[in-house]
Amino acid sequence: MTAESTLTAAPAPGAAQAPPPPDRTPPTARPGRRPAWDEVPRWQIYLPLGIYLVFTLVPFYWILLFAVRPAGSTSLLPWPMTTAHFEKVWTERSFGVFFQNSLLIGIAVLVMTTVVALAGGYALARFDFRIKKGFMLALLCSQFVPGALLLVPLFQIFAELRMINSLGSVIIAETVFQLPLSMILISGFIRNVPYSLEEAAWVDGCNRFSAFRIVVLPLLRPGLVAVGSFAFVHAWNHFLFALMFLSSQSKQTIPVGLNTLMGADSVDLGALAAGGVIAAVPVVIVFAFIQKWLVTGFSAGAVKG
Repeated sequence: MTAESTLTAAPAPGAAQAPPPPDRTPPTARPGRRPAWDEVPRWQIYLPLGIYLVFTLVPFYWILLFAVRPAGSTSLLPWPMTTAHFEKVWTERSFGVFFQNSLLIGIAVLVMTTVVALAGGYALARFDFRIKKGFMLALLCSQFVPGALLLVPLFQIFAELRMINSLGSVIIAETVFQLPLSMILISGFIRNVPYSLEEAAWVDGCNRFSAFRIVVLPLLRPGLVAVGSFAFVHAWNHFLFALMFLSSQSKQTIPVGLNTLMGADSVDLGALAAGGVIAAVPVVIVFAFIQKWLVTGFSAGAVKG
C-alpha cells in the first residue's frame, strides 16, 4: 500500500461539507443543578403519593366497612355484607326525606348562584364604574366573615318575613354566601374571552344580550360548571343554616340528619356510617363527571383583574 492511498482527498473549494455527527453522550449533572423530572428516581415520586393515598382512602374504607358489615362484627373485610344499616337510616331515620330536601336546596342554590353570578360577573368584567375597585374589595373581604356571625340578624330577618322553618330561608342564605366568590370567578373567566368577539357580533346585527348569549356564553361552560358545582357541594354539606332555620324533621337536610344519629350516651356506628355513605355518594358522582371542567374553570377564573 502506497502512502498516497492512505491520504484522503481534500475537499474541493466551495464544496458543501457534511455537518459533524451529533454528540450522543448523555449530559452529566452539574453540581448544584436541580435534577430534571426524568432524572428523579421513580420511588421518590410513588412513595409519597402512596402514603398520601393510604391516608386518604383508609377513612373511606373504614366508613364503608361499618356501613356494610353486620352489627357486632369485628371483621376487617366487608364480608358477609348487609344492607340493614342503609334500610334503617333510609326508612326509620327519615334519610329519604333528608336526601330530598338536600337535593332540592342544592339544585336551587346552584341555579340561583350561577344566574346571579353570571350577570354580576359580566358587569364587573365588561363595564367600568366609579366604585368598581371598592366593590371588588368588598367582595373579597366578605369571604373572611364566617356565617356564624350573621346567624342572629339573618334569623330576625327571616322571622319578619315568616320564612323560618322554610327551605327558602336556607336557599337564600346559601346563595348570598356563595355569590361573592362566584362573581369573582365568573368575572375572571369572562375577561379571558376576547372583547373583539362581541364587537364582531354587534357588527353582524346582534345586540349586547344576543352577542353574549351566542358568542360568550358557550365559551363560559367550564367556568359555569366550576361555579355551579362549588355552590351545590357547599349547600349540600352545610350544616349551620339548616340547623338554625329549619325546626321540623320533615324539613331537615342530610348534615342535620347525621347529627341526629349521635346520641348523648351511645352512637350507632353502623347507621352513622351508612348515612355518611349516602351523604357522600352525590358529591362523588358530581366530581367524577365534572372534574375536567372543574380544574379548567377554576384555573381560568383565577386571574388578576
